[in-house]
Amino acid sequence: MKTGLVLEGGGMRSLFSEGFFDVMLEKGIRVDGIIGVSAGALFGCNFKSRQPGRGLRYNIRFKDDPRYMGWRSMLTTGNYVAPKFAFHTMPMELDVVDIPTFETDPTEFHLVCTDVETGQAVYHRVERIDDHELEWFRATGSMPIVSRPVRIDGRQLLDGGMVDCIPLRHFQSIGFGRNLVVLTRPEGYQKAPSRLTPPLCRLFHPHHPKVAECMKRRHEMYNAQLQYLETEAQKGNTLLVRPDHPLDIGRIELDEPKLRAIYDHGRQKALAMLSQVRDFLG
Repeated sequence: MKTGLVLEGGGMRSLFSEGFFDVMLEKGIRVDGIIGVSAGALFGCNFKSRQPGRGLRYNIRFKDDPRYMGWRSMLTTGNYVAPKFAFHTMPMELDVVDIPTFETDPTEFHLVCTDVETGQAVYHRVERIDDHELEWFRATGSMPIVSRPVRIDGRQLLDGGMVDCIPLRHFQSIGFGRNLVVLTRPEGYQKAPSRLTPPLCRLFHPHHPKVAECMKRRHEMYNAQLQYLETEAQKGNTLLVRPDHPLDIGRIELDEPKLRAIYDHGRQKALAMLSQVRDFLG
């Protein structure tokens, strides 16, 4: 039975996930495949390339660099996170992804996007790192309202978290029967509906009404997924990892002490669960 690592998104909350799987890397704990959504994918690729701490490092290094993210990029490109710098220049030139390791490591790597024309999830396996594949990473990390859709292979794509925040069911459907799921919300969290987001989506994505429709139903989808997680955990085929408390940071906030605190919390959680994770993954 193949083992998987499922990584929820959540912007900078996903540094909790990186802290967790960095300890797994350091302790030699491996899985057969990874699937990540949004920031879960952006940080999760560092597990396959075996670069612990990379996500924390580049966010601290470039946190004050206007080329990375901010309103200047939003005004000039329509994207709060700068498309060329953040998704091409930085990983290929400044804090380089270990491409040979990524491409030779046997761990499968999958990510999730949303097709803005159909409102359906698009699942993509990444087997190499080049400019084309980096656009898939940009797509899964492109939040509605503050990003324009990314055109790839005839599709227009945005953040996968619009339609599949925690893609355990999909990973099971392609053969990953035993999964470690790392969430970025604490136990007991339930997503509430947003009154503001759907109208903003209609304003910023007037030609793609499915975006607003997805965001209107997003809380229902997310809460149903949480219920499914609990059911699978009770069966014994899923191990859930959650932060011990709400993570005090915004999705695109770059306050260094907060970044470090969230990453460290993930590491502490992994050390506390180490024997449990080893036993679960076998």
